[in-house]
Amino acid sequence: MELTRRFFRSPTGSFFLFGPRGTGKSTWLKSTWPEALWLDLLDPEAQRIYQARPERLRELVAGQPEARDVVIDEVQKVPALLDVVHQLIESDRPLRFILTGSSARKLRRGASNLLAGRLLQAEMHPFMAAELGEEFNLQRALKTGLVPLVWNAPDPAATLRAYASLYLREEVQAEALVRDIGAFARFLEAISFSHGSQLNLSSVARECQIGRKTVEGYLGILEDLLLSFRITVFTRRAKRHLVAHSKFYYFDTGVYRSLRPTGPLDRPEEIDGMALEGLVAQHLRAWIAYRNKGEQLFYWRTKSGSEVDFVVYGPNLFAGWEVKRAARVQGTDLHALKAFREDYPEAEVALLYLGKERLEIDGIPVIPCEAFLKGLTVSR
Repeated sequence: MELTRRFFRSPTGSFFLFGPRGTGKSTWLKSTWPEALWLDLLDPEAQRIYQARPERLRELVAGQPEARDVVIDEVQKVPALLDVVHQLIESDRPLRFILTGSSARKLRRGASNLLAGRLLQAEMHPFMAAELGEEFNLQRALKTGLVPLVWNAPDPAATLRAYASLYLREEVQAEALVRDIGAFARFLEAISFSHGSQLNLSSVARECQIGRKTVEGYLGILEDLLLSFRITVFTRRAKRHLVAHSKFYYFDTGVYRSLRPTGPLDRPEEIDGMALEGLVAQHLRAWIAYRNKGEQLFYWRTKSGSEVDFVVYGPNLFAGWEVKRAARVQGTDLHALKAFREDYPEAEVALLYLGKERLEIDGIPVIPCEAFLKGLTVSR
């Protein structure tokens, strides 16, 4: 199968490559550095050997003097290796280490020396529409998401259903991150109702019937496993009273849909709307990371209820977008963007919708969502 060309570009020198399981870290590394010395810590035997004797890494590298690049896959499985990596980086031998991980929890506890600045950090995201090109299909992406493991699977729906249980079993349960795996599973479902919405931890705690502090801890685990992210309110030079809560998103819209319970009282258009917003969010997040030009992702919402779903702000870009799950747009749909433009005339604004035509209403561009996502490209 032909590999999809990714927008991700590696930093110069040694670095950590983070990303949830299935986002294509190993595939990209093997195609980029096919001659690298490779240590796969998902292999149970290798994991046991290096847990018992982390210094064996020094012996492995010494035994292959021609090696210049060393990849350690899922390094969080044996955090003690990081001390050996540190020593090897400081040695006279020119070596580049690429350390991948799908969890930052153990590394934060055990690798403060490296995380403090000796190794750069980068992140691999799910596919972007522009990476897939003609293969991208908006409706398919809204149903199964864009995690490469799922997108390329013979049965994407079945693979997606297994994805959350994979994390529960291999990351949460195996690492004993929580005492009550059932309560954590309830939390994963309950917080799915907050996808694309302001996050209220007290409300989530009531829904799960567990304490708020426990919910805070569970959310920390979810973020450490790189399964979710939050965006904060854009408050710079604010002229109106704004809300304070962050918005919550699962990292991939397919994962959100697999965890979101549905029933007779659920409106499909509400779930579909949050899926569309999440798809735009994950694209903007990946685009910002791959561009690496100092932008940040926010949202804007006044206490009176006017909301612009996404604001990107940085040294060379200031833009706001609102997402509508509708094939038709009326002037009233532009109320929030007009308010935002009044406060920030410097910003570019646009509305994204499910129609097929590019429009302009009251001076505001109205762009088909699929065209917008395909247009988020990164120079190679």
